[in-house]
Amino acid sequence: MDLTSLADFNAVALHGGFGPASRALERPKATLSRRVAELEEQLGVRLIERGSRRMRLTEEGLALHERTRGLMTEIQQAGEALAAGGPVPRGRLRVSAPVVFAHVVLGRLAARFALAYPQVELEVVAEDRVVDPVEDGYDLVIRIDPSPDEQLVGRRLLSDEQMIVAAPTLAVPDSSANAGAVLTVPAVVRVALAPGAVWTLRGQGADEGALRQIVPQPVLRFSSLLMVRDAVLDGVGVARLPRLLVAQDVAAGRLVCWGIDEKPAVEIWALYHSRRLLSAKVRAFMNLLQELPHQAGTSDF
Repeated sequence: MDLTSLADFNAVALHGGFGPASRALERPKATLSRRVAELEEQLGVRLIERGSRRMRLTEEGLALHERTRGLMTEIQQAGEALAAGGPVPRGRLRVSAPVVFAHVVLGRLAARFALAYPQVELEVVAEDRVVDPVEDGYDLVIRIDPSPDEQLVGRRLLSDEQMIVAAPTLAVPDSSANAGAVLTVPAVVRVALAPGAVWTLRGQGADEGALRQIVPQPVLRFSSLLMVRDAVLDGVGVARLPRLLVAQDVAAGRLVCWGIDEKPAVEIWALYHSRRLLSAKVRAFMNLLQELPHQAGTSDF
């Protein structure tokens, strides 16, 4: 596959047509059209639907663009870095992150990054699905308790545990008066909470280390942890929420921690594809992520 023709095709796809790409690259429109036609002949497939007023990629063209645009950008950046005498963060940086992590952490961190690296166009997508960095066109993905994957490498950012919290208006159960008892309490839960679920929590303060069980009686069910937190702040019931999400509320007295969930803490990782060069922009963003609070250390994945 001719890389020049591939680069021209990606430019046409990125800019939305031969005309816009011609103006952006300051190259003749006819040259770009010829290059794309040559690439189509090499591959034996049609990449762009012609004949309409608006350019449209075929299914094959869209797949090729999604799978190669990141690689072509890396090649270009590698050449620019060598020409400039050193790597400079620049270009587009796409990051996928879980919804809660993105909302709680990445807003201000992304703003700091944008101010520090104005030549990088940062795009953060908040989503809870497991994405493929190559297929979905991401430079970096944030995952919670990721499964081992030989194609992904990265760093552990922090660990996070679940806290059982409620508004101060809900009385904390007296463990001494209810020793060994399983308490049923009104709760705000995730939609996926299984019937008959029991939360086992470690006590805090004077009850530190003591285990007790709570049966959550659902009053509200939400698909979003952010919605669960809002309802708990309004005193609807107790909830099990990540420390990352409610630590500031507990510290400010808006919520009271009844205990820590007995289940092991989860690990949050920043990962990228092992076959891709660790570009200057990805390295800079990962270095900023390492400054997160409650950091539990870093290691290879």
